[in-house]
Amino acid sequence: MRIRIEGSDLPGRRGGAAADALRLGNVHVGIQRKTEVIDRVPADAITATWTVEVSSREVDGMLDVGGPFVHGRPGARFLYLSWGTVTEDGFAMFRRAKLMFTDVPTALLRAAHDGGGLLVGRLGLTDASGEPVCARLQPPAVTWTVE
Repeated sequence: MRIRIEGSDLPGRRGGAAADALRLGNVHVGIQRKTEVIDRVPADAITATWTVEVSSREVDGMLDVGGPFVHGRPGARFLYLSWGTVTEDGFAMFRRAKLMFTDVPTALLRAAHDGGGLLVGRLGLTDASGEPVCARLQPPAVTWTVE
């Protein structure tokens, strides 16, 4: 099953000291594959998009997802969007956002599993305080469709 995450409203594009600190700190956001954060995008980019492939299978009448981008135990699986500073030594993560598969409407998840299209999650990447989003992101903060 293919999933595309589309992020907008990145915090480094805003004005003010917080956005300046993100830009000067070389802050990026990426999708986490196992323990590695890949496809990193600067905090001041216009948009951020990640497309990943996950496995999906029926287990006792329930749909379960897996693969290197999927974290958590059965029934509580999720994707991580991870924020960090890019330095000469690598990526120093300081914040993560969770996109829970249990928050995806069942009909959409099943349609993507059955080959009915690409599962797309859309979200803003700045919280109400002007900081990078973190913690569990639930609808309406993230909207899901199949395209």
